[in-house]
Amino acid sequence: MTEIYLDNSATTRPYREIIELINRVQAETYGNPSSMHKKGLEAEKLIGEARRQVAAFFSNRESEIVFTSGGTEANNLAIKGAAYRNRRRGGHLVTTSIEHPSVLNCFRFLEQEGFSVTYLPVDEHGLVNPGDLKNLVGKETTLVSIMHVNSEIGSIQPLGEIGQLIKKANPDVLFHIDAVQSFARLPLKLKEWSSDMISCSAHKIHGPRGAGSLWIKEGTLLQPLIHGGGQEKEIRPGTENTAAIAGFGLAVRLANGNLRQKTESLTNLKLSFYNEIQKSGVLFTVNGPTPEDGAPHILNLSFPGLKAELLLHSLEEQGIYVSAGSACHSRRPDPSHVLKAIGLSGARLESALRFSFSTLNTEDEVVYAAHKTAEVVRELSSMLKNKQLPDWR
Repeated sequence: MTEIYLDNSATTRPYREIIELINRVQAETYGNPSSMHKKGLEAEKLIGEARRQVAAFFSNRESEIVFTSGGTEANNLAIKGAAYRNRRRGGHLVTTSIEHPSVLNCFRFLEQEGFSVTYLPVDEHGLVNPGDLKNLVGKETTLVSIMHVNSEIGSIQPLGEIGQLIKKANPDVLFHIDAVQSFARLPLKLKEWSSDMISCSAHKIHGPRGAGSLWIKEGTLLQPLIHGGGQEKEIRPGTENTAAIAGFGLAVRLANGNLRQKTESLTNLKLSFYNEIQKSGVLFTVNGPTPEDGAPHILNLSFPGLKAELLLHSLEEQGIYVSAGSACHSRRPDPSHVLKAIGLSGARLESALRFSFSTLNTEDEVVYAAHKTAEVVRELSSMLKNKQLPDWR
């Protein structure tokens, strides 16, 4: 059976050379990077090289890169670390209603700690209104956290305008950006965004699980969430995951050379899939931004009348792997908070599928997947009329 993986927003398949590098590091460069002997120095050198590779995507200042276990830890460190460190200046925090759970749950926790949190609404395309920040950011505001690309619908926030409004209202407010879904897929415009912290993850860019980073602008102070040795400038102590960090660095280097070409390739794959579905004549709606306006790799569609879980498993039988939402909450029975925030309800909410693409996909694959998706929708719609739908519970 042909296997076509279209769930790349959840995770990506590691490049072969990254797997080989990780295996080699595990077998040969197994020393503790803090050790003074040769094995330790070899491991430390690998981490230093990876830090340079990640820093090349940001400011080229290696000192501004802190390695974490992934995007979730990077978000926690940025949000909680900034909130606690600046609590004396104020306790007002701002985020949006469609953030990743690793961001939203941080703010919900901080509310229990006595902080005041404002959750910005979004429109039907998943975009915040930058003007909402004009009168919202004040003297008590210490942190604003807004994602670059939404992982479920692919909306791209106008971070340049948002960052300028934040700093104009209060220059001392820290601006954190969750760039897990956009890193190495879209350009990161640090100065234009007026950003102070940016979170990234390795496994979204064909690197390994277990590695991520937080870019922290020089002069930005955070409260560490854990305490231990002096690793990562004491902001994130603990023995480094050398193999995963080395794999992360290589993934970044492989992405950094031809970013524009990769972005164009992803956009073409997404539009090819969308156009084929459109030509098939099956009933569907686009959720969030238009295919032309959204992120290059994410397309969220609803097929009213059918259940997302049924569609997902039917496509899986055809060797096509997609998602019914963010992997961090797709196993829960409750509907997606993102889709609800953009106004979806009823049949559109229940039938939403996310198709997310990678440069490892081919044009032939996405065209085939679109045809099979239309075929499955027709078949299930016919079975629905005859009350013969399978039960996937």
